[in-house]
Amino acid sequence: MSESKMRRYHAHVWEEPIIMQMGSEGERGIAIPITEKEIRETVGSAQSYIPAGMSRRRAAALPQISQPHVLRHYLRLSQQTLGMALNIDIGMGTCTMKYSPQVNEELVRLPQFTDLHPFQDEDTVQGILQIMYEFSRMMCEISGMDEFTFQPGGGAHGIYTNACMIRKYHALNGELNQRDEIISTIFSHPADAACPATAGFKVVSLYPDPETGLPGLEALKAAVSKRTAGLMITNPEDTGIFNPMIDEFVDIVHEAGGLCAYDQANSNALFGIARAKDAGFDMCHFNIHKAFSSPHGCMGPACGAVGTRKELADYLPVPIVTFDGARYHLDYNRKNSIGKVRCFFGNVETILRAYAWVIGMGPDGLREVSETSIINTNYMIKKILSVRGVTMAYPKQTTRLDQVRFSLETLREDTGVTTNDVARRMIDFGVQEYFTSHHPWIVPEPFLPEPCDTYSKEDIDYWVEVIRHVCEEAYRNPETVKTAPHNHAIAKINIRDLDDPDKYAMTWRAYMRKSKSRGGKQR
Repeated sequence: MSESKMRRYHAHVWEEPIIMQMGSEGERGIAIPITEKEIRETVGSAQSYIPAGMSRRRAAALPQISQPHVLRHYLRLSQQTLGMALNIDIGMGTCTMKYSPQVNEELVRLPQFTDLHPFQDEDTVQGILQIMYEFSRMMCEISGMDEFTFQPGGGAHGIYTNACMIRKYHALNGELNQRDEIISTIFSHPADAACPATAGFKVVSLYPDPETGLPGLEALKAAVSKRTAGLMITNPEDTGIFNPMIDEFVDIVHEAGGLCAYDQANSNALFGIARAKDAGFDMCHFNIHKAFSSPHGCMGPACGAVGTRKELADYLPVPIVTFDGARYHLDYNRKNSIGKVRCFFGNVETILRAYAWVIGMGPDGLREVSETSIINTNYMIKKILSVRGVTMAYPKQTTRLDQVRFSLETLREDTGVTTNDVARRMIDFGVQEYFTSHHPWIVPEPFLPEPCDTYSKEDIDYWVEVIRHVCEEAYRNPETVKTAPHNHAIAKINIRDLDDPDKYAMTWRAYMRKSKSRGGKQR
């Protein structure tokens, strides 16, 4: 592809204040009609229905703003961002940024769903309980596990739930004081170390063999001891390399008396090919908002599905949706349950989207998803390795599954341009900034693309051409890349300020408190 075929892109730039700084006293988005006299006399004051303990002492500090100004504000903000509906998200490795069918968005907006309330009696919500139960059976078939919960609010929350079940298991066996270590790997998702640490465990991390990129069996044997509570591992790891010895890893930990939890957030290349239970795992989790085609983040929200084999099903958070052959129930009668990990039943809208997607794909379609993901990844590898300055970590492992970890160390040595510089420059061509991968950077100057099953050959070709163009720029004029972005709404962010708690505020209230503490001076 020649340079002339690069898309011309320039983002809208609006000097837009935040919503809390907009509007004026008395401005309204909608005029609420005055209540008729007969209704007031019959019903009384609405304020009287609010318990005293729940009534605000003062009115909420909300902006007073008209409807067209609200519309303009959020549309302007939308024009200054990049997302799945606007551009190619291949660069978001480990995130599986796949297309979510719009018909599934219509499902979660139906009043039959949106008007449900989590406090309703189970007899009045049989429909959604049926969907949750049937989807749990699908997840059992996909993973080989025997029971599932959808209560956790995301992938890390699912990993934390597994860590809590491991802790409860050893506590009931009287061995928790002895078994206080969890083994993970440095290329597993960071939550596979952070979550058990949060649950009170010490974490032992295994590092990759310099040739294969995989943790070694001998290293695992050296780490295992009477203190081992379990193994929490991602496979394929965040290099895209699948560990063919994973069942041996599980056997070694089991022989030591530990439990094994499979982080299957990187599952998009495994449907119909490999299952957690077949490798011997005791429990697993999936990110439903990724491989199961429900959107991420504020469009989502997230759902961490956790499954166990039947021997550990009693430890799952309550309630579990069950079926007696006639009706669906919320089962709270689990004496060894770790309790609730989230209010209500989890993010049910995510489950509904994923249920519809799996039904639509069917078993053969799910396997085709994985096969397409693998083909896309390995096609992309061939293209990217022809780009000057790019190398691939652990090149002796010639095949990757869902993603691949590349390195721009050569580019940095030749030009001084870093992977973060390249990522920012890519934005200037309408492509979302790529993910450099989790720290620590065992692979120097990394970037981690994941084309998954969504993207066409044309999408991959264009994304790689952007990488090629930016790397060529780095050799010709490195300052152009270092000072990027040039065509986007947001300029280069001072990352150092994000490490200084005195220079950022995560909420409007925190911002105002800091502003007042500086005598009204706003930064």
